[in-house]
Amino acid sequence: MKILGFLIIILIIFVIPVADAQLSIGAKAVQKSVDVIINSDGEIHVKHVIVSSNLPSQVELIEGTVSNLVVTNEQGEERDLAVVGDNDAVLIFPSNQNSIVEYNLDNVLSQKDNLWTWDFSYLETTSFIMPEEVDLVFVNGTPIFLGEKKGIGCHGCKIVLEYSINVLKNINQVNWEDKEFLVETRTSSEIKSFNFNQPTKKISFKVNDNYQFVTIIIPLELLWEPYSVFLDDDKILKHEIINNGTHVWLSMKPETSGEITIIGTTVIPEFPIIAPLAIGFLMILVVPLMKKFNLR
Repeated sequence: MKILGFLIIILIIFVIPVADAQLSIGAKAVQKSVDVIINSDGEIHVKHVIVSSNLPSQVELIEGTVSNLVVTNEQGEERDLAVVGDNDAVLIFPSNQNSIVEYNLDNVLSQKDNLWTWDFSYLETTSFIMPEEVDLVFVNGTPIFLGEKKGIGCHGCKIVLEYSINVLKNINQVNWEDKEFLVETRTSSEIKSFNFNQPTKKISFKVNDNYQFVTIIIPLELLWEPYSVFLDDDKILKHEIINNGTHVWLSMKPETSGEITIIGTTVIPEFPIIAPLAIGFLMILVVPLMKKFNLR
């Protein structure tokens, strides 16, 4: 009778939705990996790989609207599962194989002016696989260049993830004497009145939208670091993403429309850069001779 009563209680827990997502029935599952796959339309598919266990184990699901929930073994065969609460977690029964929990997740990404945002929180190590079109993401406002990588990873994640699809890439040509420099801007905001001023050591342009990330790729030969960035007359935060020795990537997020000004420390020299080197070399040769002359 005691065993029957225990089974009835467990059955009631599985049938009645639970308001408290912290309810735990099995031991906490050991997760080998958690992949969050985002496509170009903002659709999300989640995949948890759960290490095999001789005991029932509970897997917390990522918060959001869960659909198409399925648990399989390593051969892709479906396994029985028990849902805890309102798709808050699943209970996986004992197995000598790893289990794979998969589902779609809705109502977590928001889109405004081509900027996708997700206020994400999950305690397990998580990998985000980004859409192919995305090579730059922002985590808590800090830019991360993906390059050839497919995404990013984090542990104990509590982040604001932001990215844009189909960012406009504008190439601005700067001519100085007999040289041509290409300065690229990447943003969903409209860029106007791009200008380079050699005497004042600055690049300037106007942005017409609020709260849009702007990334600019500056040739170091054109304008050397460190840089100060202003929105109209106010200094604003900027991040240096990449410095490969020839170009610097700068990123900023102006709160309002206005004129962005980037001021460097040095600009294109008005005489060949070899001249100071030559002068220095001559000084090395001349100074010992002058000392000998003075001694005489």
